[in-house]
Amino acid sequence: MKRLILLLIFFTAVVSAQNQNNNSLLQAGPMVGYSQMREVMLWVQTTKPAKVKIVYWDKKNPSQKFETKEYLTSESDAFTAHLIADKVEPGIKYNYALFINGKKVERPYILEFQTQKLWQWREDPPEFSFAVGSCLYINESQYDRPGKPYGSDYEILTSLYDKHPDFMIWLGDNLYFREPDWSSWTGIVKRYTHDRSLPELQPVLGSMHNYAIWDDHDYGSNDADRGFWNKEQTLKAFKLFWANPSYGINGNPGITTFFQWGDVDFFLMDDRYYRTPNDRITGPKTMLGKEQFEWLIDNLVYSKAPFKIIVTGGQVLNPVEKDYLEIYNRYPEEKQKLLNTIKEEGIEGVIFITGDRHHSEVTKLERDGAYPLYDFTISSLTAGVSPGKGEANYLRVPGTLADEHNFAIFTIAGKRKNRILTCTDYDKDGKQIWSISINENELKNKK
Repeated sequence: MKRLILLLIFFTAVVSAQNQNNNSLLQAGPMVGYSQMREVMLWVQTTKPAKVKIVYWDKKNPSQKFETKEYLTSESDAFTAHLIADKVEPGIKYNYALFINGKKVERPYILEFQTQKLWQWREDPPEFSFAVGSCLYINESQYDRPGKPYGSDYEILTSLYDKHPDFMIWLGDNLYFREPDWSSWTGIVKRYTHDRSLPELQPVLGSMHNYAIWDDHDYGSNDADRGFWNKEQTLKAFKLFWANPSYGINGNPGITTFFQWGDVDFFLMDDRYYRTPNDRITGPKTMLGKEQFEWLIDNLVYSKAPFKIIVTGGQVLNPVEKDYLEIYNRYPEEKQKLLNTIKEEGIEGVIFITGDRHHSEVTKLERDGAYPLYDFTISSLTAGVSPGKGEANYLRVPGTLADEHNFAIFTIAGKRKNRILTCTDYDKDGKQIWSISINENELKNKK
């Protein structure tokens, strides 16, 4: 008996050591990326070369297991891996487990993903919810500016996780390159790795689907534009560390992409790669570039979605004219062209969701002979707050200003042809700040 007990103690110690060693190979993640009816993308980063795979199963049938292909991470790809779960069926919720070098890695939270439902021609579109937020600054004192730390309140990510939305859209400035970072591949990977490894972030990554755009701080230096010389490297890193459905349109580089969830269409725009320098005097000024602009209009015209959600880093509808603000007013001709084209083409259901400003607000533009346009600005998650109280945004919906760290949850509910979008803004502790609802029929053109 004594020998048996000693053997059990020895075996337990060996297993514990193996698990600890295996966990030490995990740098960040796993993260759930895009969701389709036939496949889901998952992501992980290791600390050094390792074989990774995902094992997954239908929550209602846990005895039947499926696996992704095994992938060997490498230094050239920052030890990241993108793994496709392709043995899935529509409308199913799955649990999953991460394996590194053949050993299961335990995580202290539920790992789950879902495939999108096949509802078309069968039933009303499903109800769903998604979170949005921008400006996630993670402190690293030796590289930060001296003085009071710029990042704080990381517990906001736990509050967001506790709302259990179906997916998250990261609205840009999802990390902040510092001076040692943006000019080298080593620095770019260092910043992504450091920030992606934040403990409070892991449950958000692992239990809901994640989509992302970028803004200036995760594209390059402050207010960086199309002239940023190292943008090919930051684009490469963006592709390595996110799991969007695609990157760029019509064979052109960038981060522009599109996805559907339920009956809603999402247009994720690139406001940096083709952006004219703010101080450029000659030539046309553009934020989106001609190709991306026309792609957006073409797909808005094609879309039959009750809500056509355009996601971009900087505010679209804010009317304030200040030359230091990174808003669409810096590009008045293109902004007006976009608004005019939406009206002239009779495009219904347009909603803007934006970040950047370090405060949140809803901007509403009434239009003669057309439905009102809304711009939901949600910022910031942890970066320093820039109060909007003194800013003369005369289009701001009363009661929607949030001068504090915050995030928002959107829900889409209701029967077909009577869908309701509700946006609720929350503080760092998950307490409601404001809420606003819009029926799809309020975004129809007047006959």
